[in-house]
Amino acid sequence: MKVSRRAQVPPFAVMEVLAAANARRAAGEPVLNLCAGEPSTGASEVVRQRAVDLLQTGDLGYTEALGAPALRAAIAEHYGRWYDVEVSASRVAVTTGSSGGFMLAFLAAFDVGDRVALARPGYPAYKNILTALGCEVVELDCGPATRYQPTLSQLQEAYYGGGLDGLVLASPANPTGTMVSPDDLAGIAAWCADFDVRLVSDEIYHGITYGTGGAPTPTAASYLGDGAVVVSSFSKYWAMTGWRLGWLILPDDLVAPVDALAGNVALCPPALAQHAGVAAFSDEGYAAARANVAQYAASRENVLSRLDDLGWGPVAPADGAFYVYADVSRYGMDSVTYCERLLAETGVALTPGTDFDSVAGTAWVRLSFAAAPEVVSEAVDRVIAWQRAL
Repeated sequence: MKVSRRAQVPPFAVMEVLAAANARRAAGEPVLNLCAGEPSTGASEVVRQRAVDLLQTGDLGYTEALGAPALRAAIAEHYGRWYDVEVSASRVAVTTGSSGGFMLAFLAAFDVGDRVALARPGYPAYKNILTALGCEVVELDCGPATRYQPTLSQLQEAYYGGGLDGLVLASPANPTGTMVSPDDLAGIAAWCADFDVRLVSDEIYHGITYGTGGAPTPTAASYLGDGAVVVSSFSKYWAMTGWRLGWLILPDDLVAPVDALAGNVALCPPALAQHAGVAAFSDEGYAAARANVAQYAASRENVLSRLDDLGWGPVAPADGAFYVYADVSRYGMDSVTYCERLLAETGVALTPGTDFDSVAGTAWVRLSFAAAPEVVSEAVDRVIAWQRAL
């Protein structure tokens, strides 16, 4: 029997690294896991207690396809609280993680053959989902000169080089942690509106930023009237990875299409996660998330303060999220070999850059400092000692 051509996409390498790390742990060998973008704290107590209560007495039947009304309202209120942006709950679509959100957004917004731009290096699932849906991915080479983010000149070149139907923009970005400034976001959003290019803004790491003086990260929800789509999630800021809960903020023209698609694809997101997720927007939920960010900041400083000892370079500016993306080519091996040997010889798991950059990723690795600070510190010690012994 044949396998569809749309299924011929690369696997997500971080999951292979994670599987190897888990196999090592199952064999009784120690592992310091810095490969996955997964907060070590897990969901806050207020969310977990709400889930316990719901399991005992709650109604966990199907919700509406676009999500439970109470959660949609809480998400809409969040945009007023954080960004001072008014968002109607009718524009909110609750999804099965941000991954489900991307699938619904791409299905609703793009046709087979549409050209969609995205930064390289970048999160591999963007490219792989779009490719599986028959879209043409236009990779924008984003390195140190552009702070690893797309520029208007790159977008213009891509547009005049064959047309452009969409742009996926991530800020803070995975794997680099770099961010788009408010002025740059405004300029990109205006350009997309002028040239009828659908902007899809990945904002799943919002709230996890450093050195901004408390200023909110700009959101593309300010540009819904121009057709922008926002993708976000409970996985990162609220540390609810396995709950599989995310959301879309949609422009008017995509609300009905996403509603129809969502009902057909999954009926609704997980009901338990939805109802418990409302508690994430409580004062206790926000406080727990802020405490997590303080922990990430301490781990980030631990890594950045030891870059000279690590000998990594160049390193992308780690403005947000919980990653350090660095060039390790000086150690005389490609990044896949580097990560394989590092795990086998030290028990430290990092992710090779080949996941994020098919052109230059063989020279780069991604370190996640979402683990507990003591784990991050010990892992850095082991990496430094291992490299010195090479």
